[in-house]
Amino acid sequence: MTSDRNPAGGTGVATTRKTFAILETLKAEAGLSLAEITRRTDLSKSTVYRHVRTLVDMGYVIERDDDYYIGLRLLEIGEQTRNREAGYTAAKRAVFELGQEIDERALFLVEEALEGVYLHRYGRRSESLIGKRRPLHSLASGKVVLAEWDDEKIDRLLAEKGLDRHTSRTITDPDALADELDRIRDQGYAVNDQEYMNGLRGVAVPVYTPDDELLGALGTFGPTSRFKDEYVRTDLVDRLRDKAGEITVTLAYG
Repeated sequence: MTSDRNPAGGTGVATTRKTFAILETLKAEAGLSLAEITRRTDLSKSTVYRHVRTLVDMGYVIERDDDYYIGLRLLEIGEQTRNREAGYTAAKRAVFELGQEIDERALFLVEEALEGVYLHRYGRRSESLIGKRRPLHSLASGKVVLAEWDDEKIDRLLAEKGLDRHTSRTITDPDALADELDRIRDQGYAVNDQEYMNGLRGVAVPVYTPDDELLGALGTFGPTSRFKDEYVRTDLVDRLRDKAGEITVTLAYG
């Protein structure tokens, strides 16, 4: 039987986890010393030093004035992921155009590992939120994704992720979620009425490939003072559907 222990004495899986623990720690801060990385990761100083020096040598971490930062090489990998699918590139343009037309924040969200991931955003702090993961059940864009799932996958979400409460309006009951998803399927769009953050309302529609496969969700959100119910369910829904259709047409005809 082969062993998965590496020459340094640790397992390959454990070594990889340590590397990513360091990267996740650095991602959350604008520069950390070796001592601070050690404190936050609960790894030994020698382990942190070895991993950090390797990451520096490979260009994934940079050193500046005895502090360490995420390197731009990771940006290259991230951009490759965002452009992996032809539809992702078309969605990026649609998000930008939508945000400019309505003068509001706009987004394109996809699902990965039962979570919503912001692939493209327009508006304040947009770039800093790219790649951020969010619970699907509390976002309009996330509920659009859930409405495409069968009962088996919904049950898996409930078992592995649950329905955490973020505000008093968050749907936390499985039966209530099922009813909400039926409404979304009937009307073709989803609304988030302060379910993730108090004071914010959002709306989203599904985006399909020419083969009728779900590509992701296109949405917008803003303060409840501007996102009145009639405006959300008429004007914004129509604009979102137009942009979603443009993405599908672009994929079909270039």
